[in-house]
Amino acid sequence: MDALTVLRRMAAQRDGVVTLRQARAAGLTVHEVQRLCRAGRWRVVARGGYLVDADLHDGIPRRARIRAVVASFGPSAAAVLGTAAELHGIAGCRRTDEIHLSVPGKVARPLRAAHPEVVVHQLVVAPGELVRVAGIATTGSLRTVADVILREARYPAVCVIDSALNRGLVTDEELLTRPRLIRGGYLLGIGDLGWRVPRLIAEADGRGPHGTSEAVFADRRRQNRLLNAGWRILRFTWQDTLDPHYIPWTVRQAIAAAQAPRS
Repeated sequence: MDALTVLRRMAAQRDGVVTLRQARAAGLTVHEVQRLCRAGRWRVVARGGYLVDADLHDGIPRRARIRAVVASFGPSAAAVLGTAAELHGIAGCRRTDEIHLSVPGKVARPLRAAHPEVVVHQLVVAPGELVRVAGIATTGSLRTVADVILREARYPAVCVIDSALNRGLVTDEELLTRPRLIRGGYLLGIGDLGWRVPRLIAEADGRGPHGTSEAVFADRRRQNRLLNAGWRILRFTWQDTLDPHYIPWTVRQAIAAAQAPRS
């Protein structure tokens, strides 16, 4: 079997993408790869990553670009944040052309200029929090949700959590383990979203962002959507926060009610 046939079969399992290392292992030289690119048969997607039979594609498929970029940053790179959510199929994040990667140490610095669409992070990700989606290294769904909601506004954060739950990518029990990591900085601070337990949301309504008639209408529409989706909602005001016992007591009561067996 000739080298091009081998690489076509390999690319068919990898969103049409092969790396220079794979091409050389199959028997092609660097000059032969460059000749294929000049002829328009292959297309450079990222440093050392190529779209095979580029003339058969309408542009560069999104996942092919993500795959090639992750590979170009080396074996320690992984998709994170919104890009990881995209790979998992978790809805709620704002769609952009950016590709979010985590690369430890100084590995990423020489490559940033070649990839202006890439946003490089240096997150501390435990090996057990990494998975592969279609062969692409990425943070697992639970870690991805925990990372994303720190950076999203209230409603998108709720959408991300609900999407992950509805797709079966995380469970209520798994989400309830995340408060253990609050002290590590993962879950605290989802806009006005304070606590989240199975099908229960507690919100703090500030006078500034919620005082206009437009905000009131938007809040009501959003609340109706959440209620129709099966959520219970607790609402608190600034005055409620002055009593150190009221909010915790109310939340505990709601948790107990939510977890009580139905007759």
